[in-house]
Amino acid sequence: MESVQAIKQRFEIIGNDPKLNRAVEKAIQVAPTDISVLVTGESGVGKESIPKIIHALSHRKHGKYIAVNCGAIPEGTIDSELFGHEKGSFTGATNTREGYFEVADGGTIFLDEVGELPLTTQVRLLRVLENGEFIKVGSSQVQKTNVRIVAATNVNMFDAIEKGKFREDLYYRLSTVDIMLPPLRERKDDIHLLFRKFASDFAHKYKMPAIKLSDEAIQYLLRYRWNGNIRQLRNVAEQISVLETNRDITLAVLQGYLPSEGSQLPTLVTNKKAESDFSNEREILYKVLFDMKADLNDLKKLTLELMQNGSSKVQETNKNLIQRIYGQSEENAIFEKEPAKAIVPVINDMEQEEFEDDEFDNQNYLFAETVEEEETLSLEAKEIELIKKSLERNKGKRKAAADELGISERTLYRKIKQYDL
Repeated sequence: MESVQAIKQRFEIIGNDPKLNRAVEKAIQVAPTDISVLVTGESGVGKESIPKIIHALSHRKHGKYIAVNCGAIPEGTIDSELFGHEKGSFTGATNTREGYFEVADGGTIFLDEVGELPLTTQVRLLRVLENGEFIKVGSSQVQKTNVRIVAATNVNMFDAIEKGKFREDLYYRLSTVDIMLPPLRERKDDIHLLFRKFASDFAHKYKMPAIKLSDEAIQYLLRYRWNGNIRQLRNVAEQISVLETNRDITLAVLQGYLPSEGSQLPTLVTNKKAESDFSNEREILYKVLFDMKADLNDLKKLTLELMQNGSSKVQETNKNLIQRIYGQSEENAIFEKEPAKAIVPVINDMEQEEFEDDEFDNQNYLFAETVEEEETLSLEAKEIELIKKSLERNKGKRKAAADELGISERTLYRKIKQYDL
């Protein structure tokens, strides 16, 4: 069995943090087995390295290794991508297609962002994990596959389970072994080491001298939060390497490439505030809609009373209702000018006598149906308005807009397509 240091060197993993070494050690230990592994950690910590280590050290190393980003595949096609489909099973299915689980038979599949899988796909995945069986979309034939599954997520799985977004049985089936990679801010001794490695790589790539940080810049580098983790550190190193002509980087220069400390507060605070603001707006909208519904119900009752008893008996009720809806004074109220026409069509005595009960019930039903249709259209318009407002506020960034709206990015994408936004 290869040592941890040898494996890190082989897969270009930089750092000596104990938590990082423990994660690599666990990957080496589980590699010879076929048990499922769940890799957890924040976005940008390098979770994709663990499944590569597991596959390379397993008996499946000569089989196929397929990495699938579950969050990047639209909800309507992900079952076809993973399990394949039969010809004619849906619009556009002109040929039979093999899915990843069929192609990777005897190898390893890495499911990145597994927390983004739709619930229906989670059921199919659970069946593969339990007995190696799957069914293509549009087929009734059960097929077998022998695939090692390694999954990764940056989502808090227990929160997702509590909210009903992820199946609890699938979580425990995936996380037979849980490998957690620490965030960069918890690996302070590795930060400068990683920066120097990136600086050296970019110097070689762009054929220029490597950049070097001053002592003050190094200390600032170590204190920084690095919410984007290794991905953010690499991006900063590349920007400085390309844009700075002076290869000695001072603290002032480094700070110019990093957001200010004030913006480095935990993102949870900002998210809570945004979520709270949106919740308040949503509550106000719901209250307005419910008030509208109550007013419409009152109008229906008034219409019934007028049609049965005439306008004289309910004139006072009519007056109060219109004042409440339109905010008018008694002197200028509509009903004082045209009391009956303002609310309902005029029905003479003869028409009222000939109006049968069953016909009235039918008319009342049609009226209620019209009201419900108007309410539905109003809700749809408000939903479109909120989506547009969120997209404008987040400058078109769908992920940020989806977080603000409290829905998944995939759902937001579907609604944008549905409403042609």
